[in-house]
Amino acid sequence: MQDTLFYVHDPMCSWCWGFEPARRVIFDAVAEKLQIRSLLGGLAPDTDQPMPEAMQNMLQQTWKRIEQTIPGTHFNFDFWEKCSPRRSTYPANRAVIAARIQGDEFDQQMTARIQQAYYLEARNPSENATLIELATEIGLDAQQFSKQLEDVSTQELLLAEIQVSRQMGMDSFPSLAVYRSAELHHISLNYTDPQAMIKEIESV
Repeated sequence: MQDTLFYVHDPMCSWCWGFEPARRVIFDAVAEKLQIRSLLGGLAPDTDQPMPEAMQNMLQQTWKRIEQTIPGTHFNFDFWEKCSPRRSTYPANRAVIAARIQGDEFDQQMTARIQQAYYLEARNPSENATLIELATEIGLDAQQFSKQLEDVSTQELLLAEIQVSRQMGMDSFPSLAVYRSAELHHISLNYTDPQAMIKEIESV
């Protein structure tokens, strides 16, 4: 395997949303030196059950903490009033895979669109109907996407990516690691100083 920067994330992970500005800087800085591979981490499996109120409160506090910790990061708290939250991120993960199948460039585009819809527009990416709307908005073939979203092969691809990330010890999100000379080097996260992470990556 060639030298690779691995990034493990979940499109419905709020800390990943906070990490986005730093991630973009890092990817741009290392793109010519390293292969970059994004892996979906699968934060929360499928469920039809409403999210317990205690967890809703906990996540709202997390959103507030992220806003205070990472300058420029914002959340639309209308989500908690307008939507019926479920602790289920697998649909959004499958959506990224279904988008990727129509072209590698749609991986990041779909991730970004899910994040914007969830955190800024108070739309629920745990719902397939929302995900199909978002796929259409970024120019995907909606019929193909809808079919792929529910295809068993998409779930199998997701589970395989989750397994790879777990085997590498990247079981929190976001996570960064560099694979070089048959060794995996985990990179310390710094949400407000991407240059520190770039220096650590380059030192590897």
